[in-house]
Amino acid sequence: MPLEKIDDNIWLAEGGIVSFYGLPYPTRSIIIRLPGGDLWVWSPVALTDALRQAVDALGPVAHLLSPNPIHHLYLSDWQRAFPDAALWGPPGTIAKRPDLAFTGALGDTPPPAWDGVIDQWHLQIGRRFSEVVFFHRPSRTAILTDTSEAFDHDFLHRHWSRWQRGIARLLGITEDPGRAPLDLRLLSLPRRAALRNRVQQLIHSAPQRVIMAHGAWQRTDGAAWLARSFSWLGVTPPG
Repeated sequence: MPLEKIDDNIWLAEGGIVSFYGLPYPTRSIIIRLPGGDLWVWSPVALTDALRQAVDALGPVAHLLSPNPIHHLYLSDWQRAFPDAALWGPPGTIAKRPDLAFTGALGDTPPPAWDGVIDQWHLQIGRRFSEVVFFHRPSRTAILTDTSEAFDHDFLHRHWSRWQRGIARLLGITEDPGRAPLDLRLLSLPRRAALRNRVQQLIHSAPQRVIMAHGAWQRTDGAAWLARSFSWLGVTPPG
């Protein structure tokens, strides 16, 4: 099936594998149906005929989101397929893709179209790299991209060579708790106080689930899992 229903009005689409600096990365998208019926699509994956048909059955695509400057590969395909959809991204994505007409930049304040339904926090990791993380209130689902990666054992053994698996361990992106890659953690050093505050707000939202773009996502105890995943920031565990 092209879509997995996570809860009422939220679905997950697993995409194919892409190469990132020669390393095999899975792709994943989240689709949320907003109260008025419009669809909100996070980190679009390759748009196959089957996925297009499944999405059309849910409602009109109104918003396409790039959560960080790395996740932009399929925006053009989706924008051509859904020309009336608004296109959103952080400043880094907008600067990287001048060929696309963005509606606006994503920050800490949700646009009116999803305010009150989906909360968001802009994590400025480095001078040129940032990521926007989200929290879908009705389903209590946190949505992260590359600030938490949790590659499971089976995936690594099927798709990564022995030396590549060593890189995964070095980067700290193996399962449980699945941290931000080491390079992002180092890049964030001058900004950790601000990052800690934003991530703490996400944890205090008490997510039940945590869905990331890469790796095994968490179906239960999301807030506690996030606290472990972001322990490098010094966040406080829930409770």
